[in-house]
Amino acid sequence: MTQQDIRSPAAPAPVVLTAVEPGPARRPLISYVLPVYNEQDGIAAFHAELTAALAGRPDLDVQLVYVNDGSTDGSLPILKDLADHDPRVRVVDFARNFGHQIAITAGLDHAEGDAVIVMDTDLQDPPKVSLELVDAWREGADIVHARRRSRQDSAFKRATAHAYYRVLRASTDVDIPLDTGDFRLLDRKVADELRRYRERSRFVRGIVASMGYRQREVSFDRDERFAGETKYPLRKMARLAVDGVTSFSTAPLKMITRLGFGVLALSLAGIVYALAMKFFRPEITVSGWTMLMCVVLFLGGTQMLSLGVIGAYIGRIYSEAQGRPLYLVREVLGTAADGDERGGDGDR
Repeated sequence: MTQQDIRSPAAPAPVVLTAVEPGPARRPLISYVLPVYNEQDGIAAFHAELTAALAGRPDLDVQLVYVNDGSTDGSLPILKDLADHDPRVRVVDFARNFGHQIAITAGLDHAEGDAVIVMDTDLQDPPKVSLELVDAWREGADIVHARRRSRQDSAFKRATAHAYYRVLRASTDVDIPLDTGDFRLLDRKVADELRRYRERSRFVRGIVASMGYRQREVSFDRDERFAGETKYPLRKMARLAVDGVTSFSTAPLKMITRLGFGVLALSLAGIVYALAMKFFRPEITVSGWTMLMCVVLFLGGTQMLSLGVIGAYIGRIYSEAQGRPLYLVREVLGTAADGDERGGDGDR
């Protein structure tokens, strides 16, 4: 090898560093999921108050997802008008009424924000409080619950609600926050995980509580309804309570077992008493049907109650095994409605 064959490696070109001007920080997008069922008298007032509260937060971008849960009044035309005049509004119109919890699910399927706030449109949940949830989220919380410090309801409603939350918490295997409805904020990753839960008998507040993550509470004073009637009368509250217990606990089945042992103990005691009276006090033993009827009725009632509880669990199994869609959407109106692929498997 000659000296001419030896080549020195080429020196690397010098790196020139240029200053890059920092661009403006992207504003977080907050999606509001707003179920609507027969709220024609209050939707416009709610939308005006919500937009007024949001006007004071120019640091946020907003998406408003109204879910029309098969309203039979004039709610849908009002929502369409809102979508026509406010580009932030999207309207998901159900083919029929599927229920409040399913409406929340559909809203989550269509929400695109970095955080999602679920709240009702009856103005009992003040829109200004939703901004406090956003502040708690920006401080690091993944889930922010809005806890009711006080509520403007009848004494009966307050008493039953107070008992409901505490019995529910004691009956389930999940630490469900007290005095909290569905008014809460979810971080994007939490909302995406929640969208994977597709059971039909849904209890959203219990599902969220069971997910973990970093959770916080913001207390607020709940106002009166602006207009209309409550969409959760006692009958629906009872059904929601059953869904909550059967979704997150086998306590009713365990209660049947305990009741069975109790009935067995009473039956054995009755048998011992009857035998003792037969052999030791035969002169006062009277043949009759009173004791027999009491025993038969008591055992029959216990058996029917037990079958009812078991039937509730079997009914849930039957509904899940059918594999039907959670909801059907008639149309989606508003910005980015066309070609939206975020519906998950709920609207298929």
